[in-house]
Amino acid sequence: MQEDFSRWQKSYQEQKERQGPFMTVSSAPIAPLYAPDNTPEIDFEKDISYPGAYPYTRGVRTNMYRGRLWTMRQFAGFATAVESNQRFKFLLSQGQTGLSVAFDMPTIMGYDSDHPRAYGEVGRVGVAVDSLQDMETLFKDIPLDQVSTSMTTNAPAAILWSMYLVTAEKQGVPAHKLTGTIQNDILKEYIAQKSWIFPPEPSLRLITDSFAFARDHVPKWNTISISGYHIREAGATALQELAFTLADGFAYVEAGIKAGLDVDDFAPRLSFFFNSHTDFFEEIAKYRAARRIWARHMKENYGAKKEESLLLRFHTQTAGCSLTAQQPENNIIRTAYQAMSAVLGGTQSLHTNSMDEVLALPSEKAVQIALRTQQILAYETGIVNTIDPLAGSYFVEALTRQMEEGAEEYFRKIEERGGVLAAIHQNFFQQEIADAAYRYQKEIEGKDRIIVGVNGFQTEEALEIDLLKIDPEIERNQAQRVKELRATRDNLHVQNTLAALKATALSSDNLIPKIIDAVRAYATEGEIVAVLKEVFGEYREQSVF
Repeated sequence: MQEDFSRWQKSYQEQKERQGPFMTVSSAPIAPLYAPDNTPEIDFEKDISYPGAYPYTRGVRTNMYRGRLWTMRQFAGFATAVESNQRFKFLLSQGQTGLSVAFDMPTIMGYDSDHPRAYGEVGRVGVAVDSLQDMETLFKDIPLDQVSTSMTTNAPAAILWSMYLVTAEKQGVPAHKLTGTIQNDILKEYIAQKSWIFPPEPSLRLITDSFAFARDHVPKWNTISISGYHIREAGATALQELAFTLADGFAYVEAGIKAGLDVDDFAPRLSFFFNSHTDFFEEIAKYRAARRIWARHMKENYGAKKEESLLLRFHTQTAGCSLTAQQPENNIIRTAYQAMSAVLGGTQSLHTNSMDEVLALPSEKAVQIALRTQQILAYETGIVNTIDPLAGSYFVEALTRQMEEGAEEYFRKIEERGGVLAAIHQNFFQQEIADAAYRYQKEIEGKDRIIVGVNGFQTEEALEIDLLKIDPEIERNQAQRVKELRATRDNLHVQNTLAALKATALSSDNLIPKIIDAVRAYATEGEIVAVLKEVFGEYREQSVF
């Protein structure tokens, strides 16, 4: 075999190579050929095994897509609850199998729509939800015992989750029947997305209180979606996304244990959220490495006994940061390849970006094409007919091992700095991401990396896409709706529930029941956040120049 390789190598060196560089999207070098020598330490039973078997490199279920396809969960939400409810119903009518709620920036930051800081942002990048009234409208005529719902919210996640639980209660759906996910991942906010409210320590308390409440009352709910997506969108490499996301996950496990929970009581409901970028094989290797690393750490470092605690289940979204305003139809093609790598990597649910998202919130037509992309992938390409077909590929297995080793090296660096919280305060993650983003941009500017339509294969064409536009009147109407709610509800009852919430925040008791009481009384999100700010304070990032 070595003689054959030497003969190939000599012949290859005599040939001309096209201009490189040959590297992944993350700037990792790629060899011209991978062979058994690239995977000498791979042990099938220990490192690869079978689908549904430890360490789950090949998938978390024995039959994967031969048993059930991934959930097609398009991220949606804009304007008010009325418009978003209509979009949800449209998507479900087109074959979508789960809902994913995008909230606007005031909601994400804990401000009501009539707050001065909300001006100009209400309903712009998601739906405005100020109170239980809006949540009820958002899910009107959508039976919550028949649909799984994901909500992308972090700092105020416990509040919006409480609104969802009470909405289901009003529909007559008991909490133990509800399925879905709250993102609830505050650590990545400090690292990448910057949508925080409270400091890290009380934010972690809200998260572990959610773990405990779900264990007792909402057992099918995923209480956190530990998100690498936003880390990647901020400019991280695939390796950084993998390592920083799993490091955050381990920090949540440690916080839960510190709060007095048994790891097997909450770990089965932890889920993950990854990006699917354009480098096809790098992304697949990332997902395979993630499952393997998580299973081993949960078993060996945290003593998890239940199989469900070892399973890294994840949602994937195609890479928004890869979309281009130039030649936006090309984004359909990019998204299709990214979706395919997510499926070949074994995702449990998937959002495919719309071609116009770099320009505006997606139009109905663009959303339909994005959903059809998944349906064609599922029903026409044949890639779901066998499980993990790339296992054993010298290239894929070498990349998977490379990802694993790189992540472990990052874990060591984080531990040397005192753990995730200490590394956040030291701006370690932020600096690593900034350096990677700068390198990537320099590669584009120097044409070491070609982006079709941006720095190569350019055309001069007028943009001919109908974009979704948010009417400014929507903001005024939503702000008025909040004012009317405050004028018509039982304000004494509201104040009593907020006082009880504050007293609980000053204690060590679980906050979720008191938040639910305030939500039932139609306290607004902004009012609940204001009470918690009185006790917890607000976070201010320490800038490093």
